[in-house]
Amino acid sequence: MKARTRARGLALQVLFETDLVGHPAVDVLKERLEDEPLSAELAEFARQIVFGVLPIREQLDIILTKYAPEWPLDQIAIIDRNILRLAAWEFGVQKDTPVKVAINEAVELAKLYGSDNASRFVNGVLGSLAAHQNEIFQIIQVKK
Repeated sequence: MKARTRARGLALQVLFETDLVGHPAVDVLKERLEDEPLSAELAEFARQIVFGVLPIREQLDIILTKYAPEWPLDQIAIIDRNILRLAAWEFGVQKDTPVKVAINEAVELAKLYGSDNASRFVNGVLGSLAAHQNEIFQIIQVKK
């Protein structure tokens, strides 16, 4: 597994646990880094993802709901929901990762952590989101 993919996977685990049981993200991130040490650069990347996504989770969810209308957010598997948030943040808010790379990485995470159909679902939602990213992510930029 590529190094940045490992960092994304670790960030996803933190987002998942925080979403599922509400543990403090700082504590969960620390524990995950103890279990799966990353270089300082990759640990920082994972930290940026976690603390980039969490404060705007509600705005991301509104956007995701618009582009996956047949799947109410509370019916999307928690892992899939967090993969979508992570990728949407990465290409729509952070904007350091090219859209295609963020989508491909999200699809890989869905294959690793999600159900059999998760990768197709993630790819479809993010593809739709990417086609409208400029109009959508202005909402988040304004609210920051």
